[in-house]
Amino acid sequence: MREIDEIDQKILAFLKDNARVPFTKIADEVGLSEAAVRKRVERLQEDGIIKRFTVEVDTGEKVRAAILVSVQPSHPNPVIAQAVKKIAGIDQVFEVAGEVDIIAIASGRSIQEINKYIDEVRRIEGVAKTSSMIVLRSWV
Repeated sequence: MREIDEIDQKILAFLKDNARVPFTKIADEVGLSEAAVRKRVERLQEDGIIKRFTVEVDTGEKVRAAILVSVQPSHPNPVIAQAVKKIAGIDQVFEVAGEVDIIAIASGRSIQEINKYIDEVRRIEGVAKTSSMIVLRSWV
């Protein structure tokens, strides 16, 4: 798998926010042609960085959780945070100071789905341990 550069990261951010955003809009924002953006997206798919395009549906039945991640000292936090961010179902990732190194916010249709995301986080090389909290109510 090749390294992704800053432009690839910007393209991925646009697609993660809205997988249906036109390549012409992305091209305008990142300073490339539509064809160059299309080729980059195709390459990201071929390399397995983009796993799938999907639709996020809000039926009101959503389970959310905070996954607290402790990283082994021999592994850099930003590398682990980027790996966590790539997991489908992880909405936000924060590097934090305190007892844990990373907090990931996950959402899914069921506790079983959330548990799947937690298992994926635990499989990342460099993750020392996790602790999770299910959101009962949101005041946002």
